[in-house]
Amino acid sequence: MTGGVGRFSRVRPGGLPLALLTLLLALLLLSFGLFTAVLAQTPRDLLLAAQSGNLAGVRAALAAGVKSDVRDGRGRTSLLIATHNNHVAIARMLIANGANVNAKDKIDDTPFLYAGAEGRNAILKMTLRAGANLKDVNRYGGTALIPAAHHGHVETVKILLGTGIEINHINKLGWTTLLEAIILGDGGKAHVQIVRLLLDARADPNIADKDGVRPLVHARQRGQREIVQLLLKAGAR
Repeated sequence: MTGGVGRFSRVRPGGLPLALLTLLLALLLLSFGLFTAVLAQTPRDLLLAAQSGNLAGVRAALAAGVKSDVRDGRGRTSLLIATHNNHVAIARMLIANGANVNAKDKIDDTPFLYAGAEGRNAILKMTLRAGANLKDVNRYGGTALIPAAHHGHVETVKILLGTGIEINHINKLGWTTLLEAIILGDGGKAHVQIVRLLLDARADPNIADKDGVRPLVHARQRGQREIVQLLLKAGAR
């Protein structure tokens, strides 16, 4: 062609330039592809996205109608999987979409219990706001507070003590939170601080284990001198 006619001069009988029609068709196909990709999301896609930390994948699966509480072969919901991996943003999205913070897997873990036990504090706070069951127990019969103290998670213990959780609950081993902090703790700085927090929150220093051994005896047997002094000040016998 001559006369400086532009590249859109090749016009179909309907009046639109061929190149423009091609572009519109390509955009239509792309949109359709994205739409069908969303529709193709499955429960497995949500679980894998929660595992890997793929926030966009979680969003796509939820948008496609996948339920937030689908489970894997171990009975773990997508929220529990996200909690295991400390994927905070994903946990927030799942909870906002109705994920159950008290849903148990095959070994009696829940997002709330696991977050407490492993010091996943950001997620723990979310589960508390979403209605975590403070009376719920793990497979050892312990509340979230007991393993938090055992593992030396000081900030987690502080968070849980700020709730109505039972401080003198006794698990299947016959241990209170105070006993577990002493028996399974190392007597170091974190556990000393946790024992102090528990005693300040009115943990009973004289509840014995199944064999009748009290916290003070356990602490002395383990050479936990600072803890012994804290117990004595709290009236331990």
